[in-house]
Amino acid sequence: MLKVDKTWVLNQTNVRKKEIVIVSHVAAFYENTAQTPLQIVEDPIFIERGVKVYIKRDDLIHPNISGNKWRKLKYNLLEAERTGSQKLLTFGGAFSNHIAAVAAAGQALNFETIGIIRGEELTPDSNTTLQFAKTVGMQLIFVSRTDYRNKEELENRHGKGAFIIPEGGSNALAIEGVKEVMQEIAAQLPQEIDYVCTALGTGGTAAGITSVFDGRVVVFPSLKIKNEEAEQMILQLTNVCKGTLDIKTDYHFGGYGKSNERLLEFIKNFEQINLIPLEQVYTGKMMFGIYDLLLKGYFKKGDVVVVIHTGGLQGRNSFLDEIKRK
Repeated sequence: MLKVDKTWVLNQTNVRKKEIVIVSHVAAFYENTAQTPLQIVEDPIFIERGVKVYIKRDDLIHPNISGNKWRKLKYNLLEAERTGSQKLLTFGGAFSNHIAAVAAAGQALNFETIGIIRGEELTPDSNTTLQFAKTVGMQLIFVSRTDYRNKEELENRHGKGAFIIPEGGSNALAIEGVKEVMQEIAAQLPQEIDYVCTALGTGGTAAGITSVFDGRVVVFPSLKIKNEEAEQMILQLTNVCKGTLDIKTDYHFGGYGKSNERLLEFIKNFEQINLIPLEQVYTGKMMFGIYDLLLKGYFKKGDVVVVIHTGGLQGRNSFLDEIKRK
């Protein structure tokens, strides 16, 4: 009869257990975050017209990696970890929420981060977004707008050994993260949804939504572009388009990062009535557009509208707070 050393068996079992237990710091980081609320907007203007509007409060996900950036970075960070990368390189403009989010994620998860910033005239002290990124450890490289267009060359020059995350974080991995917000909404609101509204910067959020939602996706570009350009940005990121895209290009307020007193006053009034913070680059313009479309009869009585709060509150302009104090 064959005798087996029980001690050897136990030791080998323990070895096998050790071999298969691999701790993902990124996965643990994401698992420790609670689901964000779906909050009904009880503004009298919506109640009077019989339109139910809910806001998915992704601005509450994380203090520094909020909104769609949290969603879009998830699978990029998991892939960076899986491939053994210790450095992240990405791109963005002066007011980029994505730059701030990648910098914060790098600090939280021990990735070295490099941000290539469009605008050679800028410095780390040009605004609060860049100041924050520098403070949490991101190396900022400022390049001309001409050089910025040649991202492949910049990657080769500055990204040796780095995991590359595209501008705005929008790629196939990002789409998988955005899909999860729609899964959460479906569980939180088990009824037919007529519209899902989102702001647009690089198209990743809209692409993720329309790839799983078969209703109407209303998109509000924050930059001054044509309808066809916005649609192309979205569709180049997904092979599946279940929803109907309705792109509203009239609410950019002059272009990316631009605003005026009318927009700021709207944000102030919205926040006072609904106690939900907005910012002037993305979510303020989107909500302004939603209210305007309501007044024009776009949304009908009985419609259910879900609005994605894409976060970005770190980019709130200082004069918004000045107006709030008056």
